Amino acid sequence: MVTLVFVLLHVAGTPIDVLAPDDMTQAQRADLERSLGLDQPFLVQYGRFLINLTQGDLGISYFSRQPAMGLVLERFPTTLRLILTSLGMAIIIGVPLGIWAAVNAGGTIDGALRFMSVIGISAPTFWIGILLILVFSVQLEWLPSSGNATWQHYLLPAFTLALYRIAFFTRMVRSSMLDVLSQDFVRTGRSKGLSERLVIYKHAFRNALVPFVTIVGLQFGSLLSGAVVTETIFAWPGMNRLVLTAMYNLDYPIILSFAVVVAVLFAAINLIVDLLYGIIDPRVRYG
Repeated sequence: MVTLVFVLLHVAGTPIDVLAPDDMTQAQRADLERSLGLDQPFLVQYGRFLINLTQGDLGISYFSRQPAMGLVLERFPTTLRLILTSLGMAIIIGVPLGIWAAVNAGGTIDGALRFMSVIGISAPTFWIGILLILVFSVQLEWLPSSGNATWQHYLLPAFTLALYRIAFFTRMVRSSMLDVLSQDFVRTGRSKGLSERLVIYKHAFRNALVPFVTIVGLQFGSLLSGAVVTETIFAWPGMNRLVLTAMYNLDYPIILSFAVVVAVLFAAINLIVDLLYGIIDPRVRYG
């Protein structure tokens, strides 16, 4: 991933075009390029980057003149809190709705929830964010539209990110639950006289969790690098907003630092998901 980002950055252009003022001479431009190490051949730059990467040094930001990895990690907790809040909303709302839809499959409730989930999945994130700001910040004046000082600042951006996940989780849990509810062990539990609540929540839901956990892990990873629109709309001081500015300026060190952080976290999330499989379903552990 980091290699691909490195190649694409050099294909996109040179930051010298952004850094150099219009009145800079060719000699001054060459000195600036030499000071940043951009005058070297591509393979030399890539080799130096890999060596620095093993030492945890991704370089200095071209614009802020601060360590790039430090800037990304400084913004990371703010983004992480927003992601966890939105995922929490999606799980708390989406899972019960998915179970409810599966239990009432084919009924009016199921049809209404499926219709709402289609709207939630189809609605663009930027449109949802702007609509929430217009209603709750401008007209009703209930919630702030920018910043992250209090818990109230989290509600609008977190729900903006959560709405798609609520709809997606509802459909995912419904599909998994319908598959599990048709299996023999569920019919056996009911024939033994177990309560419907026990059959659904203890036996059926646990077996439906394995694919759901996979989806949650993937959604967490996608939010790490995909919350840029929401952070921009709500002026959220997270790392996605930082890297968006860096992309405009072709600030290589910031973008590469962001890529490293996201790649490491993706690998860690996949490991955690694999470990959770064995906890949720012992058959995975001993298979």
